[in-house]
Amino acid sequence: MAGRRRWATEEILDAAAELLRTSDAESFSVRKLAATLGTDSSSLYRHFRSKTELLRAVADRILLASMDGYRAQGDWRQRLTALALRVREAFGQQPQLAAIWGRYASGGAGSRMVMEEVLQALRVAGLPDEEIPAHYHRLAVLISALIASEAGVSTITAEEHEQGMELFRVAVLGADPERFPTLAHFARDVRPLGADRRAAFEEILAAQLAHIETAIGASRSTPS
Repeated sequence: MAGRRRWATEEILDAAAELLRTSDAESFSVRKLAATLGTDSSSLYRHFRSKTELLRAVADRILLASMDGYRAQGDWRQRLTALALRVREAFGQQPQLAAIWGRYASGGAGSRMVMEEVLQALRVAGLPDEEIPAHYHRLAVLISALIASEAGVSTITAEEHEQGMELFRVAVLGADPERFPTLAHFARDVRPLGADRRAAFEEILAAQLAHIETAIGASRSTPS
Protein backbone atom coordinates (compact mmCIF):
# COMPACT_ATOMS: atom_id res chain seq x y z
CA MET A 1 0.00 0.00 0.00
CA ALA A 2 1.34 3.41 -0.91
CA GLY A 3 2.18 5.68 2.00
CA ARG A 4 0.42 8.96 2.61
CA ARG A 5 1.63 11.96 0.68
CA ARG A 6 4.24 14.15 2.35
CA TRP A 7 3.07 17.75 2.33
CA ALA A 8 5.55 20.60 1.97
CA THR A 9 5.43 23.44 4.48
CA GLU A 10 4.19 25.95 1.89
CA GLU A 11 1.42 23.57 0.81
CA ILE A 12 0.30 23.23 4.41
CA LEU A 13 0.24 27.00 4.81
CA ASP A 14 -1.73 27.37 1.57
CA ALA A 15 -4.34 24.90 2.82
CA ALA A 16 -4.47 26.56 6.25
CA ALA A 17 -5.00 30.00 4.70
CA GLU A 18 -7.80 28.65 2.53
CA LEU A 19 -9.45 26.95 5.50
CA LEU A 20 -9.24 30.15 7.51
CA ARG A 21 -11.11 32.07 4.80
CA THR A 22 -14.29 30.36 5.95
CA SER A 23 -13.54 29.98 9.66
CA ASP A 24 -11.68 31.74 12.45
CA ALA A 25 -8.87 31.01 14.87
CA GLU A 26 -11.24 29.59 17.46
CA SER A 27 -12.83 26.99 15.21
CA PHE A 28 -9.66 26.25 13.26
CA SER A 29 -7.76 23.16 14.37
CA VAL A 30 -4.78 21.16 13.19
CA ARG A 31 -7.09 18.13 13.03
CA LYS A 32 -9.42 19.92 10.60
CA LEU A 33 -6.47 20.99 8.50
CA ALA A 34 -5.10 17.45 8.45
CA ALA A 35 -8.49 16.12 7.34
CA THR A 36 -8.56 18.67 4.52
CA LEU A 37 -5.16 17.48 3.37
CA GLY A 38 -6.07 13.82 3.77
CA THR A 39 -3.43 13.15 6.37
CA ASP A 40 -3.13 12.93 10.16
CA SER A 41 -2.26 15.64 12.66
CA SER A 42 1.07 14.07 13.57
CA SER A 43 2.40 14.66 10.05
CA LEU A 44 1.65 18.39 10.38
CA TYR A 45 3.28 18.63 13.78
CA ARG A 46 6.54 17.71 12.07
CA HIS A 47 6.34 21.16 10.46
CA PHE A 48 4.72 23.17 13.27
CA ARG A 49 4.94 22.44 16.97
CA SER A 50 1.50 23.85 17.79
CA LYS A 51 -1.64 25.42 16.35
CA THR A 52 -0.40 28.83 17.47
CA GLU A 53 2.89 28.42 15.63
CA LEU A 54 0.99 27.43 12.50
CA LEU A 55 -1.34 30.43 12.74
CA ARG A 56 1.60 32.77 13.22
CA ALA A 57 3.23 31.35 10.12
CA VAL A 58 0.06 31.88 8.08
CA ALA A 59 -0.19 35.49 9.24
CA ASP A 60 3.48 36.05 8.51
CA ARG A 61 2.91 35.19 4.87
CA ILE A 62 0.59 38.20 4.63
CA LEU A 63 3.36 40.42 5.97
CA LEU A 64 5.73 38.93 3.41
CA ALA A 65 3.19 39.67 0.67
CA SER A 66 2.86 43.26 1.89
CA MET A 67 6.62 43.73 1.57
CA ASP A 68 6.82 42.25 -1.93
CA GLY A 69 8.13 44.98 -4.20
CA TYR A 70 8.30 47.52 -1.37
CA ARG A 71 10.93 50.23 -1.72
CA ALA A 72 11.56 52.84 0.94
CA GLN A 73 10.75 56.23 -0.56
CA GLY A 74 10.28 59.73 0.82
CA ASP A 75 10.87 60.96 4.33
CA TRP A 76 10.29 58.91 7.47
CA ARG A 77 6.60 59.85 7.70
CA GLN A 78 5.98 58.88 4.08
CA ARG A 79 7.80 55.59 4.60
CA LEU A 80 5.79 54.65 7.67
CA THR A 81 2.50 55.71 6.08
CA ALA A 82 3.19 53.74 2.89
CA LEU A 83 4.22 50.67 4.88
CA ALA A 84 1.16 50.78 7.13
CA LEU A 85 -1.17 51.12 4.14
CA ARG A 86 0.52 48.20 2.38
CA VAL A 87 0.05 45.98 5.43
CA ARG A 88 -3.56 47.15 5.76
CA GLU A 89 -4.26 46.37 2.11
CA ALA A 90 -2.63 42.94 2.30
CA PHE A 91 -4.69 41.90 5.31
CA GLY A 92 -7.78 43.52 3.79
CA GLN A 93 -7.65 40.86 1.08
CA GLN A 94 -7.71 38.13 3.74
CA PRO A 95 -9.49 39.71 6.73
CA GLN A 96 -9.75 36.48 8.72
CA LEU A 97 -5.98 36.44 8.92
CA ALA A 98 -5.89 40.03 10.17
CA ALA A 99 -7.70 39.01 13.34
CA ILE A 100 -5.23 36.15 13.76
CA TRP A 101 -2.28 38.51 13.34
CA GLY A 102 -3.74 40.90 15.88
CA ARG A 103 -4.09 38.08 18.38
CA TYR A 104 -1.06 35.87 17.77
CA ALA A 105 1.39 38.28 16.10
CA SER A 106 4.23 36.81 14.04
CA GLY A 107 7.91 36.15 14.30
CA GLY A 108 8.82 35.08 10.79
CA ALA A 109 10.65 36.71 7.90
CA GLY A 110 7.72 38.95 7.04
CA SER A 111 7.54 40.27 10.57
CA ARG A 112 11.29 40.94 10.61
CA MET A 113 11.10 42.85 7.33
CA VAL A 114 8.30 45.08 8.62
CA MET A 115 10.07 45.64 11.92
CA GLU A 116 13.32 46.52 10.15
CA GLU A 117 11.63 49.13 7.98
CA VAL A 118 9.74 50.73 10.89
CA LEU A 119 12.86 50.87 13.06
CA GLN A 120 14.93 52.27 10.19
CA ALA A 121 12.35 54.98 9.48
CA LEU A 122 12.22 55.98 13.15
CA ARG A 123 16.00 56.22 13.26
CA VAL A 124 16.05 58.30 10.07
CA ALA A 125 13.45 60.56 11.70
CA GLY A 126 16.05 61.57 14.24
CA LEU A 127 14.70 59.93 17.37
CA PRO A 128 17.35 59.06 19.94
CA ASP A 129 18.09 55.32 19.88
CA GLU A 130 16.87 54.88 23.43
CA GLU A 131 13.41 56.21 22.49
CA ILE A 132 12.93 54.21 19.29
CA PRO A 133 11.77 50.88 20.79
CA ALA A 134 8.93 52.54 22.72
CA HIS A 135 7.69 54.44 19.67
CA TYR A 136 7.99 51.29 17.56
CA HIS A 137 5.85 49.40 20.07
CA ARG A 138 3.13 52.06 20.07
CA LEU A 139 3.03 52.10 16.27
CA ALA A 140 2.87 48.31 16.09
CA VAL A 141 0.03 48.13 18.62
CA LEU A 142 -1.88 50.91 16.86
CA ILE A 143 -1.55 49.50 13.34
CA SER A 144 -2.31 45.89 14.30
CA ALA A 145 -5.32 46.95 16.39
CA LEU A 146 -6.76 49.12 13.61
CA ILE A 147 -6.27 46.41 10.99
CA ALA A 148 -7.74 43.68 13.19
CA SER A 149 -10.71 45.89 14.07
CA GLU A 150 -11.34 46.70 10.44
CA ALA A 151 -11.13 43.03 9.53
CA GLY A 152 -13.79 42.20 12.06
CA VAL A 153 -16.16 44.67 10.41
CA SER A 154 -15.39 43.50 6.87
CA THR A 155 -16.12 39.82 7.55
CA ILE A 156 -19.76 40.27 8.58
CA THR A 157 -22.47 39.27 6.14
CA ALA A 158 -24.75 41.73 4.35
CA GLU A 159 -27.59 40.69 6.63
CA GLU A 160 -25.48 41.21 9.73
CA HIS A 161 -24.38 44.60 8.41
CA GLU A 162 -27.96 45.73 7.89
CA GLN A 163 -28.95 44.51 11.34
CA GLY A 164 -26.03 46.43 12.82
CA MET A 165 -26.99 49.59 10.94
CA GLU A 166 -30.56 49.34 12.19
CA LEU A 167 -29.35 48.91 15.76
CA PHE A 168 -27.06 51.90 15.28
CA ARG A 169 -29.92 54.05 14.00
CA VAL A 170 -32.14 53.04 16.91
CA ALA A 171 -29.38 53.60 19.49
CA VAL A 172 -28.28 56.97 18.10
CA LEU A 173 -31.20 58.61 16.34
CA GLY A 174 -33.62 57.22 18.88
CA ALA A 175 -31.65 58.37 21.92
CA ASP A 176 -33.73 60.11 24.59
CA PRO A 177 -32.56 63.76 24.49
CA GLU A 178 -33.28 64.22 28.20
CA ARG A 179 -31.16 61.26 29.24
CA PHE A 180 -28.54 61.54 26.50
CA PRO A 181 -28.56 65.25 25.52
CA THR A 182 -25.11 65.33 23.92
CA LEU A 183 -25.71 62.16 21.92
CA ALA A 184 -29.02 63.55 20.71
CA HIS A 185 -27.29 66.79 19.71
CA PHE A 186 -24.70 64.99 17.54
CA ALA A 187 -26.92 62.09 16.47
CA ARG A 188 -27.14 63.02 12.79
CA ASP A 189 -23.39 63.57 12.51
CA VAL A 190 -22.12 60.51 14.38
CA ARG A 191 -21.12 57.79 11.94
CA PRO A 192 -21.18 54.01 12.43
CA LEU A 193 -17.98 52.14 13.14
CA GLY A 194 -17.65 50.77 9.62
CA ALA A 195 -17.82 54.13 7.83
CA ASP A 196 -14.75 55.56 6.04
CA ARG A 197 -12.36 53.07 7.57
CA ARG A 198 -9.43 54.04 5.34
CA ALA A 199 -9.81 57.74 6.15
CA ALA A 200 -10.01 56.97 9.86
CA PHE A 201 -6.96 54.70 9.59
CA GLU A 202 -4.90 57.40 7.87
CA GLU A 203 -5.98 60.13 10.28
CA ILE A 204 -5.23 58.08 13.40
CA LEU A 205 -1.87 57.04 11.96
CA ALA A 206 -1.07 60.66 11.07
CA ALA A 207 -1.87 61.72 14.63
CA GLN A 208 0.57 59.14 15.98
CA LEU A 209 3.27 60.25 13.55
CA ALA A 210 2.66 63.86 14.60
CA HIS A 211 3.19 62.75 18.20
CA ILE A 212 6.52 61.20 17.18
CA GLU A 213 7.49 64.41 15.40
CA THR A 214 6.78 66.34 18.58
CA ALA A 215 9.00 63.92 20.51
CA ILE A 216 11.77 64.46 17.97
CA GLY A 217 11.54 68.22 18.42
CA ALA A 218 11.62 67.85 22.19
CA SER A 219 14.70 65.63 22.09
CA ARG A 220 16.54 68.12 19.88
CA SER A 221 15.74 71.04 22.15
CA THR A 222 16.86 69.23 25.29
CA PRO A 223 20.42 70.17 26.26
CA SER A 224 22.81 67.22 26.07
